[in-house]
Amino acid sequence: MTLTLQDVEKIAHLARLELTDAEKGQYLEQMTAVLDYAEMLNELNLEGVPPTAHAIAQQNVLRDDLVAPSLPIDEVLFNAPQQAQNQFLIQSVLEE
Repeated sequence: MTLTLQDVEKIAHLARLELTDAEKGQYLEQMTAVLDYAEMLNELNLEGVPPTAHAIAQQNVLRDDLVAPSLPIDEVLFNAPQQAQNQFLIQSVLEE
């Protein structure tokens, strides 16, 4: 696929870029090279290859959401620097 200088100017306009003539020529060359490289993907034989969303098969590692007993409050607050009324006592972060 070959781009024209008008294509580069249109893309630059859409991107709100002001390009010099030298930059337009540079981008024309670079964007054409990228599109030519991407065009090579059409030469691949993908028959029988299932479409994928990721290159590596991934699977969520989540446990079932089950109700279970909590830790005893004494164990939860054991290492708390300060506590009050069975809660962590921390410095206020909001002004009153």
